[in-house]
Amino acid sequence: MTNLLLLILCFIAGILLRRFNRMPDNAPATLNSFIIHVSLPALSLLYIHNLRLSGDIVLTGLMAWILFGLSAGFFILLGRKLNLPRNTVGALILVGGLGNTSFFGLPMVEAFYGQAGISTAIIADQLGSFFALSILGITVAGVYSSGRPNVRTLLKRIALFPPFISLIVALLLIPVDYADWFTTILKRLGDTLAPLALLSVGLQLRLGHIAEHKRNLAIGLGFKLILAPLVIFLLYVPLLGAQGQAVQVTLFEAAMPSMITAAIVASEHDLDPPLANLMVAVGLVLSFFTLTGWWWLLRGV
Repeated sequence: MTNLLLLILCFIAGILLRRFNRMPDNAPATLNSFIIHVSLPALSLLYIHNLRLSGDIVLTGLMAWILFGLSAGFFILLGRKLNLPRNTVGALILVGGLGNTSFFGLPMVEAFYGQAGISTAIIADQLGSFFALSILGITVAGVYSSGRPNVRTLLKRIALFPPFISLIVALLLIPVDYADWFTTILKRLGDTLAPLALLSVGLQLRLGHIAEHKRNLAIGLGFKLILAPLVIFLLYVPLLGAQGQAVQVTLFEAAMPSMITAAIVASEHDLDPPLANLMVAVGLVLSFFTLTGWWWLLRGV
């Protein structure tokens, strides 16, 4: 639980630093840039290299892609019905469709399922959420940003997205043994992601925005924490008949709150940053209760 305590402290530190004007206005943008260009690529190179394929890898890896598709369909239809601005729809698709399966998901999986669940959680994160962010997330961010880029521009953004590049490199390097010093460097750089990301969210959080965004926030969190994992549960368990601890961990990861990196990407593309950051911050708090409920429900799977 030390990792969870670290997340909470960094989040509070961000709020306090903003409250007392101890950081410049562009601090979140600087932190976000470091995360995108350094922290995430380092994690990809580290964890993808250690992946070992298993029989459950397909269902585990597909979970995040299915969830993102559900998010896109749900919020596009909802946006039309409620006449939501394009940037709000784009933000909801991103933060509603991508879960915090890494630096929040991994410690939560370890807390509820022990070390035995970590390998499944890493597959759900790296081949699922992380890969989906690199391709689908960047595509949605580009489509819903003010520029509305063409297909060529979108493909260029995906190809040049640093975490995507590192993901491809990491897959190619799986047969290669890393030197101990290289592994240590990657781990040290990857360890910066969680504290910097929570610090960035805390710096950008404006609690006064809750009243302004309460309807969209409630809908977004209801989808991410309850509806989306319920659909994945119904698809995997009653329909496909999947069972076992690997499936339990996969479904548990599907119930994670919104990915902080998704909110960072949304902010960088000006997709309703206040709502995106509220989804992350409020979702993290609520997920301590919702994840406990999902763990209890999944015990019989």
